[in-house]
Amino acid sequence: QVQLVESGGGTVQAGGSLRLSCVASESTYSRYCMGWFRQAPGKERDWVASIDRVGVKIQYADSVKGRFTISQDNAKNTLYLQMNTLKPEDTAMYYCAAGRRWVTGCDEYELWGQGTQVIVSS
Repeated sequence: QVQLVESGGGTVQAGGSLRLSCVASESTYSRYCMGWFRQAPGKERDWVASIDRVGVKIQYADSVKGRFTISQDNAKNTLYLQMNTLKPEDTAMYYCAAGRRWVTGCDEYELWGQGTQVIVSS
């Protein structure tokens, strides 16, 4: 069974940066697209960004556009989320996920990681 493992979370002051990584346990997993999501305590999970397999199509939530960058290294079977100019409202558990199609965006997420915690202090 393929597993996704996030890392890179931590505590940072507002305005700081973090880079999250998501590594798939098996390089043979042929996802069509990948996405990052986040969930703050007591709130619903929100979509953050997504990217198709070859990196041609990329989308960001309005709340992070211009500050976050999603990227991937398929040779390393790794997805990244570079987070700059972090704000307290970015505080959440961040999850990566694999989707099986791209229509208007990455969809039908079938595989999820366990998450990595990001805390942004003011």
